[in-house]
Amino acid sequence: MDRRAILNLPSMPAASPSYPKGPYRFINREYFIIIYESDPAAIRAAVPEPIEPAKENLVYYEWIRMPDSSGFGDYTESGVVIPCTFKGQACNFVAQMYLDDEPPVSAGREIWGFPKKYAHPKLETHEDTLTGTLAYAGQQVALGTMAYKHEVFARDPSKTIAALSKLQINLKLIPDVDGTPAIAQLVAYNLIDITVKGSWSGPARLHLIPHVNAPAADLPVRRIIGARHFIADLTLPYGRVVHDYLKEAGAAKPAEKRKR
Repeated sequence: MDRRAILNLPSMPAASPSYPKGPYRFINREYFIIIYESDPAAIRAAVPEPIEPAKENLVYYEWIRMPDSSGFGDYTESGVVIPCTFKGQACNFVAQMYLDDEPPVSAGREIWGFPKKYAHPKLETHEDTLTGTLAYAGQQVALGTMAYKHEVFARDPSKTIAALSKLQINLKLIPDVDGTPAIAQLVAYNLIDITVKGSWSGPARLHLIPHVNAPAADLPVRRIIGARHFIADLTLPYGRVVHDYLKEAGAAKPAEKRKR
């Protein structure tokens, strides 16, 4: 394998790359999002500076069912997203993600810095109830329920498109071969080419169970604000670096020397 062949590989391992080159298209991506008020100190501890948590102290707990994902296949995801601001712009910080498929775990962490771990989420409809569950290491850590399609927003998909188009930011951390940080960045991206196929809201409940390796319950549920359920086609493009912690540290060194 020569240098050209190596540099043309989309990902590791070379013998059978985990994922192809992007961008990545998702068809019939189904979301179930429960919005709740949480503890401001817990939110601040979960959000890296210089991102600032939004004043409302809200958290989004979400399940996403992805039956048709180019390069990734068929899988389900669950996790924690926190509304924030970055340099005055509204954004969502992705704090925790759990899913049941290796290619998007690898790609998500390596490309965009998604905080992905392997687990067992499910999003299903049981009789009159939209139901999301998350199990990690054999134990249930999240249960969300929503009355199925109580209120229809299909006549005004613009709100759903705006929510999906919102700036999202991840904390990307990759160590070097000696264990020191090789990459420490905030990576931003915006979903594009969005087509909303259905959008609903309704009453919901959320139960989070403490777990050391899936600590969603560290952001406790104080009050349920509401829930959203929608289905859309969309594209996940590559991201962009909006903050580099290693360059920030390097820039600080001359100032530190001058102080001495």
